[in-house]
Amino acid sequence: MNNKKDNYDPLKLENQLCFPLYACSKEIIRKYKPYLDDIDLTYTQYITMMVMWDKKSVNVKTLGECLFLDSGTLTPVLKKLESKGYITRERSEKDERNLVVSITDSGMKLRDKAIDIPQKIGSCVMLTPEEAKILYNLLHKIIGNVR
Repeated sequence: MNNKKDNYDPLKLENQLCFPLYACSKEIIRKYKPYLDDIDLTYTQYITMMVMWDKKSVNVKTLGECLFLDSGTLTPVLKKLESKGYITRERSEKDERNLVVSITDSGMKLRDKAIDIPQKIGSCVMLTPEEAKILYNLLHKIIGNVR
């Protein structure tokens, strides 16, 4: 009887790597909420703006690859950011099939309001810089392996 019970160990929640990843992600995003509410962004809008602050202009396909989001998820986010005046979406002159997203002056100014958010979140996480780098590398290794 004992052996049969052991066969189900892989189904125990405490034996799942995915569960602490899920719970951690959910809790960290919850910590972001008050800071993002202050600048009227959701977490998905915020990470989209992070890419836009860096790249300034990018096609939707590349943006989706950066964020690991499909176009069905990304399109409503982009529409909302456009309605807020932070980005524009236009068809590429070179290839009408490509939609290019560009940051506006208003979108660039939003960066100044968001500048202290990473530090605030980092102080909640309380990892040393070395631990954070190890975790970052491990998470990206997992992402690469499962893709």
